[in-house]
Parts: sequence; C-alpha cells; structure tokens
Amino acid sequence: MKSSRASLPGVSAGLLLILLQLGGLPARELLRYQREAIAGGEAWRLLTGNLVHADAAHLGWNLLGLAIVVVLVGGELAAGHWLLVTLAAASAVGAGLYLLAPDIAWYLGFSGVLHGLLLGGLLAQWRRSRSVATLAVAGLLIAKLGYEQGFGPLPFVASTGSELPIVHVAHSYGAAGGLAAWCLLALRARRLARDSRA
Repeated sequence: MKSSRASLPGVSAGLLLILLQLGGLPARELLRYQREAIAGGEAWRLLTGNLVHADAAHLGWNLLGLAIVVVLVGGELAAGHWLLVTLAAASAVGAGLYLLAPDIAWYLGFSGVLHGLLLGGLLAQWRRSRSVATLAVAGLLIAKLGYEQGFGPLPFVASTGSELPIVHVAHSYGAAGGLAAWCLLALRARRLARDSRA
C-alpha cells in the first residue's frame, strides 16, 4: 500500500534528524552549512547543513512538516525515489546558498528539503492521477515560494518559537532540487515504458 510505503523513509528521516539534534552544539557546529568552512574544503556541509537544527522548536517544526509531506505525498515516492529527491533537494539548497546567496554565512534546517520532497511528490501524484486537487496544492506551494521571494516569510510562520531567522531562499532552492529529481524520474519512467513496448 502506498501510504505504508512512505512510512519507512519518513520515519528514517525523522529519526536521523532527532539523533543529530541529540548531538547538541558539537554536531551543529560540525555539520551546519558555513560558507567560510566550505570554502576551506569542508564540502560535506553543503549537504549536512540540511540535517541539523538550531533548537528543539526548529526541529519540531521541521518534523511536523515531514509528517505532513509523508501524509500528503509520501506514498507517491518509492524509498529509492525518496532518497534521490532528498539528495537533490539538499544539494540544491547547499549549492544555491553557496553560489547565489553569498551574504548568507551559515544555515541549518530541513525546510528546504521538505519543499523539494513536497513538490517532487505532488508532481509524481499529478502525473499518475491528473488530480485538480494535486495541481491546486502544487500551485499553492509555488505561490508560497513566490510570496517568500517577493516579501519574505509568510506572516504566520515568521515567528516559530525558534531564535533562528527563516532563510526563505532555501525553500526555493530545495523545491528546484525536487523538481529536477522529478524530471529525472519522469524521464527514466518514460524510457522504461518505451523500452518495454519495443
């Protein structure tokens, strides 16, 4: 069943985020995106910055977001696809911040990856069922990203109980990574379907 198919990668991702949070300040300092350290050769931070959080409130919001993604579209992605979309979104966040946002010295959090997972899952769902509701949710997500680019964080999420400022450009970069991963998966599915007909 598709909903149960989403449970393992979703639970695994949540447990990883919790375990890294238990690592406290040393884990955050070692893994967060930090421009100066990346320039000095610590390239892993481009990915691992997505996996650590400033505090319990920050982690809690991202775990809630992960649960919502799993419920809405998690079943649309097989475990391997979850991993591909997660890596693509995390890579896009890291690369986007490094190449396009030189004013951001450091970053941490899973929200950019969540936007990539949500968009990738919505596109997979829409491709399968052509649902108007799916298209509407994808439109709302794109409208949210557009609002953030023009005006900053949405008013009701500007204060989340965390001390951390919201780096909304990471949401757009993550969504771009999710879109890129979905395109790769769609091309692969089309190739496999063509080969099976041959």
